[in-house]
Amino acid sequence: MRADILPIVSLLLSTFFLMAGAGLQGILLPVRAAIEGWSPYEIGLMGTGYAVLFTIGCVVMPAIVRSAGHVRTFSSLAALLAISVLLNGLIVHPVAWILARGLAGFALAGAYMVIESWLNERVTNETRGRIFSLYMVISMAAMIGGQFAMPIARPELAAGFMICAILYALAVIPTALSRAESPKPLTQVRLDLAAIYRNSPAAVMGVFASGILSGAWTNMAPVFGQKIGLSTAEISTLLVSTMAGGAVLQVPLGRLSDRIDRRAVMVLAGMIGMGAAAFALIGWSGNTLGLFAIAFVIGGVIYPAYSLAVAHANDFAEPADFVKISGGLLILYGFGTMGGPMLAAWLMERGGPTGIFVATGGAHLALAAYAAYRMARRQAVPAEDRDDFQSVPFARTQTPASFELDPRAEANAAGE
Repeated sequence: MRADILPIVSLLLSTFFLMAGAGLQGILLPVRAAIEGWSPYEIGLMGTGYAVLFTIGCVVMPAIVRSAGHVRTFSSLAALLAISVLLNGLIVHPVAWILARGLAGFALAGAYMVIESWLNERVTNETRGRIFSLYMVISMAAMIGGQFAMPIARPELAAGFMICAILYALAVIPTALSRAESPKPLTQVRLDLAAIYRNSPAAVMGVFASGILSGAWTNMAPVFGQKIGLSTAEISTLLVSTMAGGAVLQVPLGRLSDRIDRRAVMVLAGMIGMGAAAFALIGWSGNTLGLFAIAFVIGGVIYPAYSLAVAHANDFAEPADFVKISGGLLILYGFGTMGGPMLAAWLMERGGPTGIFVATGGAHLALAAYAAYRMARRQAVPAEDRDDFQSVPFARTQTPASFELDPRAEANAAGE
């Protein structure tokens, strides 16, 4: 195992610092914005701006990398990330933050793509599964670590922005000093919406609803926490509880989908999420531990919903189309994350902080209802003809390049 990891240690270190900075920045900005008294719409626009530029970055970054090379591109993007977060500390104004958050989204998309394509070049068929799993673990640990750094950073001060900038700068050092050869040019993403929809309408709805859910919760849950009086440590725990739920429940739900119609599991996930949101609205007594439990359940179905939809789409796709279909679905997911923050902001503006549960409950209901409808319209692929479910990194940190690292890409390309 050591021989497999040593050649990619520098890339994994860069991944850790990059994800830790992204985790801290993602929770720091909405909490500080809420402290400043900005409206939910203004805070939601930060999330939408991030999603728009992140999605654009996934599309245009391959051309930039072909022109400038991997190392120079990654170093430039890390510099842009540091600049964006320092601008947040320098100019505390909604418009400036919306623009800076969009810049961060574009830079993060490119940085993730460079690292993921680089890792893909360093693995073999025998080590792909182990390296993919290690990449997932490091990504999750770094995101959680970054979020738990917020209480130390104190969002009302400038220190948090400086810590983020330091983490982004640290991400440059391992790759800049690495002797590893630069990988092949990145794969250009092309979105053929008609073909993806013909392949699996349920998957299209699944990834879009998952994007709405993730965009709404990730961007507005910190605002919800600040509005109801949670401490910064409790807000961090709220988001970490969501990620923990996704990590714990993704595999059981995925294994269940290997045995029965994946759309039935999507219906189950949607109903669980809707039930958790309904309980938060009418049954939650204000207990903090109870809120963390609700977040755990919501996260336990938000993140697996995306993986289930991708797996369902690839049950119907041709083996050689795995990367194309999965990459296109990720772009559709990005479209969902654009609308999620604004939907939650609108409902929170009209109904108070708990409007976030109306947004998540409604999206879960739509997911369950459409998956059930599609079950009546199309037969499932027999279990023996499906690929086994594979967990994937949280989609909001994923790019199309990560699907080339996925073990299913090599197996499907080989026609297995």
